[in-house]
Amino acid sequence: MNTTPFSTLHLTSTTASDRPRSDQEQLQVDATRRVRAAGARALVLGGGGSTGNAWLIGVMAGLFDAGLDVTEADLIIGTSAGSTAAAQIAGATPTELLAAILFAAPQQRTGPAGSDQGRVPIRPVADHMERISKIIASAEDAADMRRRMGAAALDMDAASDGSWQTQWRATVSARLPSQRWPQRTVLITAVDAHTGEPVVFDRHSGVDLADAVAASCASGLPYRIGDNRYIDGGYRRNENADLAAGYGRVLVLSPFGGRTLQPHEWGMQLAAQVDELRARGSRVEMIFPDSSSEHMFGANGMDLSLRPPAARAGYDQGRALAEQLTEFWR
Repeated sequence: MNTTPFSTLHLTSTTASDRPRSDQEQLQVDATRRVRAAGARALVLGGGGSTGNAWLIGVMAGLFDAGLDVTEADLIIGTSAGSTAAAQIAGATPTELLAAILFAAPQQRTGPAGSDQGRVPIRPVADHMERISKIIASAEDAADMRRRMGAAALDMDAASDGSWQTQWRATVSARLPSQRWPQRTVLITAVDAHTGEPVVFDRHSGVDLADAVAASCASGLPYRIGDNRYIDGGYRRNENADLAAGYGRVLVLSPFGGRTLQPHEWGMQLAAQVDELRARGSRVEMIFPDSSSEHMFGANGMDLSLRPPAARAGYDQGRALAEQLTEFWR
């Protein structure tokens, strides 16, 4: 757990689109406004690929088994792999989800970090990361980077046979214990591939839960919902913890340890988000993978054989931190 204060940075504002908004788009954007009502506790689940999802489940299970159920938060924010975890805990306990990871058949796969795209044929992690790094290096700022990421994804989609969409939705749906949005406030982030604008889905957005999660995890090809295409919510910010502004206590679980590939002056890193939250009066605690498990994330984030050890590492951390977090959370 990290409670070190950080220097103040500011999030790059989103850009306006010249494209007319449909009713569905307006509902999606309104999800950001709906969360502004302050609450007591917010749980933030950051992105981190397949191993990141397992680690998130492990941490929550460790806390749960030690008597601290953070899934009862007033607000849950899920991004990329964290969006999958946010949807999963809506239909099963962390302990049940952990057991499913630990008893799953061993698998090995390499794919884009953050996409968690099942058995769909995709580029190797190294190629994917190189493409992202080039886009970041050529971008003027975060908004320009998101537009470029969206354009690159749309170009890849134009060259594909279109089968990915159906396969990816089936993969995501199979991971969710329930296909229904929970009654608690859950926000799932994505980015509009056409405009680069951040989008936040909730149960009032008129979007199926599986579609929202599939969009949030789409770091390679864009995911289609209606007439729109979306890419990974981590292109806004990897944790998107700033969406919890106004909540009294915010617990952030970050598989990437708060790090970002983007230049620090863009304000994408978790440190900037935490500064924003604290400036609004929130108390913030963070949990990062410990040094002995860091190798399972990043370049190895899509290695399915590492899911069980990542989950166990998270579980051990959750158990160890439960007592320390109890006073903060309750």
